[in-house]
Amino acid sequence: MSNQIKLYLATSNKNKVREVNEILAQIDYINNIQIQYIFDEIENQEVRIIENGESFIENSVIKAWSYGKIIKKPVLSDDSGLSILCLKDFPGINSSRFLEDEPYEKKMEKILAMLEGEEDRRAFFACAATYFDIEKNILLSFEEKIYGTISNEIRGTNGFGYDPIFIPEGFKTTFGELKKDIKNKISHRAKAFEKLFSFIEKNGLLH
Repeated sequence: MSNQIKLYLATSNKNKVREVNEILAQIDYINNIQIQYIFDEIENQEVRIIENGESFIENSVIKAWSYGKIIKKPVLSDDSGLSILCLKDFPGINSSRFLEDEPYEKKMEKILAMLEGEEDRRAFFACAATYFDIEKNILLSFEEKIYGTISNEIRGTNGFGYDPIFIPEGFKTTFGELKKDIKNKISHRAKAFEKLFSFIEKNGLLH
């Protein structure tokens, strides 16, 4: 494959578009794929899909399927979130909808307040990455997780979302403090998209 392939990421979060491009840039066998912001292809900028699934995979599939039918081109999507064990996996699939209109700093402050005095701060980030090609009738979805703990304070300005309060196993720094090239090798999103593209590549689905 010599021509660049454009795939559209079904998200309103441009941070995800940037991060997925950075993740793919670190995968040796990926050299001709460019991830595009899906709303560059959608005339109605107000269009939003209702994510009413009961799991990360369900919501990821809903987004890929729905937006794929709108633009009639191959679409990627992800659904991801932070789950805290002692809070019964809260906020989980509602991570982005928790305190929906508030900035993530407020969301993180609220979570830290909920964990005040709690010794068990174990948590994990999960990501379901999905590929949907409407013309070839291909739908694939893979989920990966990274385990760690919740910090006692907001730390770092790198990344986005809940990154500044999540410390991955084997590290003393939060995702918000890690250099992006390290995060983009070990994160839940990196592992999910690498598994997805490994399957796509091995089966020649973009050829």
